[in-house]
Amino acid sequence: MESGTVHVTARTPDNRAVDCPSCGMAAHRVHGRYQRHLADTAVAGRPVVIDLLVRRLICDQPTCPRRTFVEQVEGLTIRYGRRIPLLHHLLLALALALAGRAGAQMAAVLAVAVSRVTLISMLMALPDPPATSSARSPRVLGVDDFAFRKVKTYGTILVDVDASTVIDLLPDRSSDTLIAWLAEHPGTEVICRDRDSSYSRAATTACPDAVQIADRWHLLQSLSRAIEQVCHQHRSCLKKHAERRRDQPVQLPLLDALPPTLIVQRVLDRHKEINRMVAAGYPISEIARRLGLDRKTVRHYRDTDLDTLLASARDRRSVPLDRFKPFLQTEFAAGRTSGTELLQRLREQGYRGGYSTLTRYLRTVRAGTAPPAPAEIPSPRRITGWIMQDRENLSSRSAEGLEEVRMACPDITAACDFARAFTDLLRHRRGFLLEDWIRQAERTAPPSIKNFAGFLRQDLDAVLAGLTMDYSSGRVEGHINRLKTLKRQMFNRAGLPLLRKRVLLT
Repeated sequence: MESGTVHVTARTPDNRAVDCPSCGMAAHRVHGRYQRHLADTAVAGRPVVIDLLVRRLICDQPTCPRRTFVEQVEGLTIRYGRRIPLLHHLLLALALALAGRAGAQMAAVLAVAVSRVTLISMLMALPDPPATSSARSPRVLGVDDFAFRKVKTYGTILVDVDASTVIDLLPDRSSDTLIAWLAEHPGTEVICRDRDSSYSRAATTACPDAVQIADRWHLLQSLSRAIEQVCHQHRSCLKKHAERRRDQPVQLPLLDALPPTLIVQRVLDRHKEINRMVAAGYPISEIARRLGLDRKTVRHYRDTDLDTLLASARDRRSVPLDRFKPFLQTEFAAGRTSGTELLQRLREQGYRGGYSTLTRYLRTVRAGTAPPAPAEIPSPRRITGWIMQDRENLSSRSAEGLEEVRMACPDITAACDFARAFTDLLRHRRGFLLEDWIRQAERTAPPSIKNFAGFLRQDLDAVLAGLTMDYSSGRVEGHINRLKTLKRQMFNRAGLPLLRKRVLLT
């Protein structure tokens, strides 16, 4: 033992015959000996090295192309190996689970000296799974994108939906790349995808006979955005209804009188710049690249009027005390005026603001200058959640809130009815009623729902298949979540080759 390392000295037997690896004939004559140093797993927290004396033997078969060879010990040595197989498999497991730097740190805890570069090299040397290297594509293929760097660069993940295994990762999400892959791997009969036009174009070009299925989750997500936009557009109806119930005059804040908060100013600047570039003829992708935004954000600013955007900005302002003001005025009228006691009661109800914010408001209440407490109005996102949730799963309080919203605004009521009709088609696979729903929505629905109906008509066959067949992109989304976990584990620094290897092998 020296410098904390345990050395084990061993040698192979002198009288053991060894088969030649080329011709298989037994060899007895010894050409020479030399010592190999093999790293082993640690013992009692100390690294172990096996100093093994091995023989080089002579093959006496005249027709054998090999003249000499070194004997190998089963379970202990491999050709050119400096680690025993057990340690090699241990390091491969570390590389698969933790990749380079984290794997090297864990190996140090296990008293094994290895660098992150060595671990990554071992990992990259592993062969791809048989399903990945197959020349044929799976029968049901799931296609979706993932972000290398959000808003900046994206890739494509391909999943065998039947087996729930990742088939491949592509370096971008362009239609040309996917067309080339599908051409090299024929045999796809069903393609599950989202509504991205590049994937639709690639599937139509490379697999014209394949059934394309629009993912149901993305359809519901698009419908949710349409409903939320309707709720934003009719905030005034909700305010009027809330004030009317309290028998108080309607006091609607003017959008033009909004205080110049950072959020409001950002919305104004973005709306102006995006619409200027749209008018100049720039495509959405180019606008997103120049402004550093997501394409969906650019499309939202392009398709939404300024008043709706400003109303949304106003709702995002942080006013932590507003929803507790009715409670405070009631408590103050009942004679409970201690700021400390009121703060304690507010904490129990979820107030997260400071004591100074509370005392400033209480001073206005004592002086009689406090404005009437604002009516509590559910946010557009909350209303959308009530509408999109299954009616049987709504709590009584949520059902009452939704009923109040329906009474306040006929357009929100119409959006709710159309949304529930569509979700019923989707959940019960009643695709044969889809065209009737689209025609009715295009005639009588609020504008946002009409746009959603037109959005469905543009990809009608894939949407109809999604509302008829049982296949979906759910398993693809699950693999994307796993991919994100692996990517973040490597501090988002993994390039495509390493990320692909870990996704395929874990």
